[in-house]
Amino acid sequence: MAAASVSPSSSTDRSGPTVRSASTDRPGSDRPDPTAQSALTGGLELVEALDRQIVGRRREIELILAGLGAGRHVLLEGPPGTGKSTLLRAVAAASAAGFVFVEGNAELTPARLAGGFDPARTLSDGYVADAFEAGPLVTALREGSLLYVEELNRVPEETVNLLVTVMSEGELHLPRVGRIDAADGFRLVAAMNPYDNVGTARVSSAVYDRICRVHMGYQDADDERRITEMRCPDGDPITVGRAVAAARATRHHPEVRVGSSVRGAIDLVETAAGLARLRGRGPTDPEAGLDAALMALTGRIRPFEGADRTAEEIVTEIWKAVLTSERSGRTESTGPETAPTTGKAQAPDGATGRPEPGGTTAAPSPPSKAAEPARP
Repeated sequence: MAAASVSPSSSTDRSGPTVRSASTDRPGSDRPDPTAQSALTGGLELVEALDRQIVGRRREIELILAGLGAGRHVLLEGPPGTGKSTLLRAVAAASAAGFVFVEGNAELTPARLAGGFDPARTLSDGYVADAFEAGPLVTALREGSLLYVEELNRVPEETVNLLVTVMSEGELHLPRVGRIDAADGFRLVAAMNPYDNVGTARVSSAVYDRICRVHMGYQDADDERRITEMRCPDGDPITVGRAVAAARATRHHPEVRVGSSVRGAIDLVETAAGLARLRGRGPTDPEAGLDAALMALTGRIRPFEGADRTAEEIVTEIWKAVLTSERSGRTESTGPETAPTTGKAQAPDGATGRPEPGGTTAAPSPPSKAAEPARP
């Protein structure tokens, strides 16, 4: 069986498949069920409640609730650490909807997703209904729950194809089982990281044609600081600011393909505090902060292939740049992050060129010479 967890409010039905007559208002068809629609949208009160729980995601909350309430399936796409699972779990809990979790990976076969017959029972009793063990998909269909498939683009194509008919028709056909219709409230919500991440594959156009996509990028600096403070209530404020600035700088460094999420900042704060205590130093000790940054960030960033420097060297440079920016009074919390640049000569202060008409840049004017004394 695939790794799956069912919410406490739901129970797996072992009495065999439920075969119902076709309905024109089945979830997943073009006409959403009005009862499920009202339960999932919930109005402004539900949006406000979720907005208080999830930092910086009000727009995404509105999009997800609107899509699910309209009877549509939803795909959350974004880099790791952007709160896709956290947001969906909060939506399911706040709307009192059932929740079935499926961890997507290369070993998730169609049989593990849908279910299968118990071999021992089948040998003794044959293919009877009681011998069928429901998988996460069948469980969600019967109970009218939200089926959350994590890392959709890591799932084998044959398993993803099993969901196409479910999304378009609201029903599943299994050999020796028959047709299983989706109960009211069933929705598929999938999440995946961008395609260029290691181990991912492209999702077919047939899936995209049956699902509504919501992009989830990183929150802004203020929101990520709030998240870090919430997860590290005893963290030093200065260390929190440094950690958030360093994690965000990894996403814009010219030698880094994939940067760190806010999880890196959280780990950095907690680890730096522990190192400072072990070494008998203050909570803002720069050396403890650097070692914590190396632990928390080097495994999360992905330098470009052929990069001249290692992840350790890049993180060390970023940490030193954060400290330098802090000393000069320039913090990232009030402005866009600036990743350090390497390998290029920088123009001296005040020696920037002047833009000319047509997009060219004129060379800086040479310094004026002092006036020579008049000759007699």
